[in-house]
Amino acid sequence: MNLDLFDINSVLTEEEQLVQDNVGRFVNDKVLPIIQECFENHRFPAELVPEIAALGILGSSIEGYGCAGMNAISFGLICKELERGDSGLRSFASVQSSLVMFPIFQYGSDEQKNHWLPKLAKAEAIGCFGLTESQGGSDPMNMKTHAKQDGDDWIINGSKMWTTNGSIADLALVWAMTEDGIKGFLIETESKGFTAHKIENKFSLRASVTSELFFDNIRIPKENILPGSVGLKGPLSCLTQARYGIAWGVTGAAEACLQQLLDYTDTRVLFGRSLSENQAIQIRLADMQRRLVAASLIALRLGQLKDEGKMNPTQVSVAKWNNTRMALDIARDCRDMLGASGISAEYVPIRHMLNLESVITYEGTETIHQLAVGRHLTGKNAF
Repeated sequence: MNLDLFDINSVLTEEEQLVQDNVGRFVNDKVLPIIQECFENHRFPAELVPEIAALGILGSSIEGYGCAGMNAISFGLICKELERGDSGLRSFASVQSSLVMFPIFQYGSDEQKNHWLPKLAKAEAIGCFGLTESQGGSDPMNMKTHAKQDGDDWIINGSKMWTTNGSIADLALVWAMTEDGIKGFLIETESKGFTAHKIENKFSLRASVTSELFFDNIRIPKENILPGSVGLKGPLSCLTQARYGIAWGVTGAAEACLQQLLDYTDTRVLFGRSLSENQAIQIRLADMQRRLVAASLIALRLGQLKDEGKMNPTQVSVAKWNNTRMALDIARDCRDMLGASGISAEYVPIRHMLNLESVITYEGTETIHQLAVGRHLTGKNAF
């Protein structure tokens, strides 16, 4: 069944369609055959990273430095296809592209760009993004990690929490408080005083690496500070890029759930007829399609605005909030409609449902985005 009810595919350019087809084929051929096992065994499929890099999708929107220079809609389609496979893979690519490569490109020196961006694009180096702290969460200004200048060096102390890619990273882009406000620092993970501990026993994003980072008197040269990053605007601009990708990505997870449910209801026979002939089932399926269409159109329009240079953070908040809620609700409903089979990893909804419980929390909780939209409407800050 074609879920593209409003024929969004017809407005994509030939290049955008090619990007979606290539990443979709990779997901079908390489991700889907192994992702259930990865999720069950709490294993990140590191063997797929070179192939992801070979597709040219890391830092895909960056011009030069060995990057593909694709448009925003292409990046959105990349996220959609990767998350159709698993949110963990989209998270990996999103962190590498939006939270590490983007700030280096946007705020870094020429030397930093020339040194790191080609390596990150080829996955010769893996990056992580250190912003969230255990006591901070939605309040990044409550930052305890601090950096003090010592001659030509900086000394960094503190810790970060819930860091995707942290234990496999070669480079940590860490945000720390200084006398002049928040600044970004590039810390090579082999630096003395740097440690990363993988967070175990997760029931969500099990095919993704999540870590705690610790900084104990790490000494780095002044050349490792991002010269263009001062204040909270720096990390928030990175989060805007990542949230944009999420708004697209979760539509892929929702499609995966709905497509499998359609197949199931068509073949599952109860009381002498298939489930798909039942009015209650059709109404619930139709409601999922309605929500998915609306979210897909929001993602498409957001991509158009981004390519036109007109996208703003409030628009991104609406999209991340609406689309992630849509995907989580659809995954939960699909899990329910599969009956007892819904709790089995043989079917994708419960895996996507558990992953989306994290996606709706990270990169700004649902409440944070609601308050961002409320501030836009009223002009008053209720945080």
